[in-house]
Amino acid sequence: MGGWPTSAPPTPKRSGRTRLVRYDSIVLIDVAGLRKTDANQLALLDIRWQLGRDDGRELYDAGHLPGAVYVDLETELAAPHSAAAGRHPLPAPSVLQTAVRRWGLRGGMTVVVYDGWNGFAAARGWWLLRAAGVADVRILDGGLAAWRAAGLPLEVDQVIPAPGNLTLFGGYHQVLDATAAAAVARSGVLLDARAAERYRGEREPLDPRAGHIPGAISATTAANLDADGYFLSAEDLRTRFTALGVSASVEVGVYCGSGVSAAHEVAALAIAGFDAALYPGSWSQWSNQPARPVATGAEPG
Repeated sequence: MGGWPTSAPPTPKRSGRTRLVRYDSIVLIDVAGLRKTDANQLALLDIRWQLGRDDGRELYDAGHLPGAVYVDLETELAAPHSAAAGRHPLPAPSVLQTAVRRWGLRGGMTVVVYDGWNGFAAARGWWLLRAAGVADVRILDGGLAAWRAAGLPLEVDQVIPAPGNLTLFGGYHQVLDATAAAAVARSGVLLDARAAERYRGEREPLDPRAGHIPGAISATTAANLDADGYFLSAEDLRTRFTALGVSASVEVGVYCGSGVSAAHEVAALAIAGFDAALYPGSWSQWSNQPARPVATGAEPG
């Protein structure tokens, strides 16, 4: 995959219910750690996607981390949207299997994912690969901005690795469907990772009904990050989630609008030491099912 730049960078500024499978405690990697990783044992994935934009490939072509392979979130990390399944359903296992081999993944590799959107899209890749059985997947803390802040170069040539040989699980662990999410809201802790005004039902720009799943607790994804776009420390995240009722003794689920930013929340929970399942259909699926109840306001309902 080519070598890393050799000059030392400046220090970047930091300011149906399924069985849960415990995450490895290591979720993140920083720029310094990435540069120390053997490039021959590294798969670096650029997931340059952002809500409301469709220029991820163009941004990748304009400049990406050396050796990074472009990943298309809409076609490789999601199935086609529908009212029945939501805006970003999970891809068929066969689709993801084809994708990981295109990306050059082999057994024993460290997979590092990054984006240019505070880690939201990268976390979707992290969660999906972990849920499909890839052992070592890290999110580049701070993403593209951290690499640039370190004064390191980008490259513009498209990266086409040798085909990989990694075999995934035949399905996904740590997944909730709508019925299971409703059950977690009643008996455990179901976190709503959307903006607070969408949770309260004051604004709904994307989906047919406004509000939240009854019993869910508002826990916006943006609060997982500091002012510079890095994840908060494990201690700060643990304090945050504990205050929301999360503990090792309760089942925890997370949803958002379409299952993308909720993966970021699952990653933050894992950093804090908590397991959580993802409801991939999220609000885009729930709100399209008229029989599903909706709560509004600041309280779980």
